[in-house]
Amino acid sequence: MKRYSYKVNGAAYDVTINGIAGNKAQVEVNGIPFEVEMQGTSLTDENLPEGAVADAVAAPAPAAAPAPAEAPAAAPAAAGPGAGKGIKAPLPGVVTAIKVKVGQAVKKGETVLVLEAMKMENNINAEADGTVTGICVAAGDSVMEGTVLLTIA
Repeated sequence: MKRYSYKVNGAAYDVTINGIAGNKAQVEVNGIPFEVEMQGTSLTDENLPEGAVADAVAAPAPAAAPAPAEAPAAAPAAAGPGAGKGIKAPLPGVVTAIKVKVGQAVKKGETVLVLEAMKMENNINAEADGTVTGICVAAGDSVMEGTVLLTIA
């Protein structure tokens, strides 16, 4: 298992390569598992680059999917993704407010985050009752559609 940290267009990605079999890699990006089919590469477990560089400006790893991992503005350290179901951005935009904290109980339909897109503020609501287990973005982050914003278990 190898861990890497990347920063792409201001968005942080923590990539863990759990294993490679043939042209398929088992990876986690900000705690979200993916199976990645690699094309045109001879990458194997044995020849993975060594070490991780925090805050590096680099192209995303083959597995990098949009899922920024930074703490909310109010928290001193990065909370990152947690266990549970990810709440994804329904459209590209900028996170303007995070209305919850890790460990906070939320009800289905409760606003957990505000996303500005096309000069309009969009409330992002909890999809189910639960507890916030991780916050993957910070106020001011630009996110793409499908980016995991936070997790609720």
